[in-house]
Amino acid sequence: MSILDGYRVLDCSIAMAGPFAAQRLGDLGADVVKVEPVTGEWQRHAAAGGAKGHAINVSFLSLNRNKRSLAVDLKAAEGKRVLRRLVETADVFLQNYRPGVAERLGVDYPTLSAINPRLVYVSMSGYGEDGPHRNLPGQDLLLQAKSGAMLSTGRHGEPPQPAGQYLVDAVTASTAFEAVLAALLHRERTGEGQLVTVNMLDAITTLQMQELSVFTAGNVPQRRGSEPHAHVYIRAPYGTFKTADGFLALAMPDLPTLGRVIGEDTFLAMDSEVHGWTHRDEIFRLTAERLLRRTTDEWLAELTAAGIWCGPVYDYEQLVNDPQIRHNGTFVEYDHPTEGRVKTPGFPYGFEKTPAKVERGAPLVGEHSREVLAEAGFGADEIDGLLASGVVAETPLPDPVP
Repeated sequence: MSILDGYRVLDCSIAMAGPFAAQRLGDLGADVVKVEPVTGEWQRHAAAGGAKGHAINVSFLSLNRNKRSLAVDLKAAEGKRVLRRLVETADVFLQNYRPGVAERLGVDYPTLSAINPRLVYVSMSGYGEDGPHRNLPGQDLLLQAKSGAMLSTGRHGEPPQPAGQYLVDAVTASTAFEAVLAALLHRERTGEGQLVTVNMLDAITTLQMQELSVFTAGNVPQRRGSEPHAHVYIRAPYGTFKTADGFLALAMPDLPTLGRVIGEDTFLAMDSEVHGWTHRDEIFRLTAERLLRRTTDEWLAELTAAGIWCGPVYDYEQLVNDPQIRHNGTFVEYDHPTEGRVKTPGFPYGFEKTPAKVERGAPLVGEHSREVLAEAGFGADEIDGLLASGVVAETPLPDPVP
């Protein structure tokens, strides 16, 4: 048994943040029905990294495991009727439509909560349900830029560097996942469903709890230096440095100790909590010059022996093969009917009695349309009629490869 066994989620979201949040619920055992257009959700047709896969591209594959697919045209009256029937027995409804779309489709909170008052309705947006920026595009890079986070790293006067991950999407997904669990706990206690709103701007802003509090409560300006420090609010040296054969990361060492290890005598008389701020650029530059003289492994051994926080800078191949990653079982492998053996990141939590697991890989478009409708009480003739009219679509699994 899994923690969310018996809960049904209707996932009407697209792209990354919504589908990722719904996948997390599926990983914990919820029956997640991906309600997508008859032509398939947008992410099926947008292959990140050009990784197109066989029948399912890797972008979609990575965000939609542990779901069933119902392909239905919600612009058609019959399609709306189908969805409303499903809402009657659903626990969670999740959408990230553009502002106004839910109302036009008749799947807004007032409409669906009237059908099922116990429904936890999650509305995800880029900037909020209303307000002056509600219609701006809620795209990850644009939200990173707007959040102020980019200007906490790098050199003054140079272009800010975005994160190397879809950071805002991922944080928003985790925020929505947490919110669903909290709303379900409230419902268990009171029997009440409710509207839950999550937006990308607030998610990435509140993630910066410490940094923004230093600015708003501590009145410390966000000021980059002439060297590429990894964070404006941490004393030098703090960042990644080139060595004779690669790179290493160095975090807030005691300056006299660092000076003795790397042979930089000017650090010996410095106070880390004073000069680490007042001489940030000088300290960064001198550290960078010294670390070029030896290999990464040589420096890691000496710095670690001195009690200095440091570490290697991995690429993805090194990460996947890291012994701690292997020990933790961070990646999972499973067989997919069209994509073969799949290896992806697994679950960020562990439960002794109710572990998360992969029950099924990402579905084909409408792969489960027939069975989902049958469970909702539609008769066989009615389902056949919906399929024949094109309001509902299905893609049967191909025959097994001999």
